[in-house]
Amino acid sequence: MKFLKFLLIIFISINSPIKADSNQNIINELKRGGNLIFIRHAYAPGGGDPKNFDIKDCKTQRNLSNSGRNQAKKIGTYFKENNIPISKVYSSEWCRCKETASIAFNNFETKSFLNSFFSSQFAKNKDPQMKKLKTFISNWNENKNLVFVTHYVVISESLNYAPSSGEIVISSKDFKVIDTIEIEY
Repeated sequence: MKFLKFLLIIFISINSPIKADSNQNIINELKRGGNLIFIRHAYAPGGGDPKNFDIKDCKTQRNLSNSGRNQAKKIGTYFKENNIPISKVYSSEWCRCKETASIAFNNFETKSFLNSFFSSQFAKNKDPQMKKLKTFISNWNENKNLVFVTHYVVISESLNYAPSSGEIVISSKDFKVIDTIEIEY
């Protein structure tokens, strides 16, 4: 038993500086700016959208829980505490994304190309949305970071990465993942 505790202490001691270095490296990358920052909306229990979904009525949508709202606050705190420069914040038109963006960043604009195409009702939008997103990025040229609060399917399709709720995925302008940051809810 003592030997296992000893090994555990050694393991923690070795990994902690590595993780700290990794965190500092990503903060330095974000401070340099010019990155795309995709954030999957904070925790909203369930999956997909209800059958009576109406984009103009939040009561018909899957929304953030209290845990999700807390997670959105933590996302905003992460950016503020680390002085990460942000050019603009864009959100899907879905209420759970807008609420995440509002809580984390206060100011944001909606863009339809960030909307979910998970359900069959919106699946036909996938290709046109991805084309609009790529055109938007190709026309963007700023030194600060650009934030997109969106959905699993948009991030997965754009970056070939499967994010958790509230996860921050940093990519280059050519959609190559640089790193990720998981924010607990």
